[in-house]
Amino acid sequence: MRIHIASDHAGFELKRSVEEHLVNNGHEVVNHGAFEYDPMDDYPGFCFDAAEAVVNDPGSLGVVIGGSGNGEQIAANKVCGIRAALIWSPRTARLSRQHNDANVGSLGAREHTEAEAIAIIEAFIAEPFSGDQRHQRRVDQLAAYEAAARGEAA
Repeated sequence: MRIHIASDHAGFELKRSVEEHLVNNGHEVVNHGAFEYDPMDDYPGFCFDAAEAVVNDPGSLGVVIGGSGNGEQIAANKVCGIRAALIWSPRTARLSRQHNDANVGSLGAREHTEAEAIAIIEAFIAEPFSGDQRHQRRVDQLAAYEAAARGEAA
């Protein structure tokens, strides 16, 4: 699977570890930055880039990492077609995929050990969308709202 990944300075070291782990487990990882540690960098651009790549690469997923993951989730969700979820446990990661068809997982590097973060991301990547009618209906409602906000027909 192709995984688009991004972080700011707060998630920089964890992103490097996650990227290495994913590549070693057969995933193709596309790094959208930060490309060097800069304590003054800003997360939105990196998250926008990763999220746009997910939208333009059907079947891929995204992972964005920051201090708490909150800002990164907000930034990713500004991109049309993204359903980014704050994933803070393997259970929330699985549920975000099963019920919401989340295509970006957001994680807080300051909230988890490396091992915990990798387990959460693995759960997110491994879990498919359930396709259950009620969940699909809700995902469709989100897409229709987004299309209407852009002035398009759903």
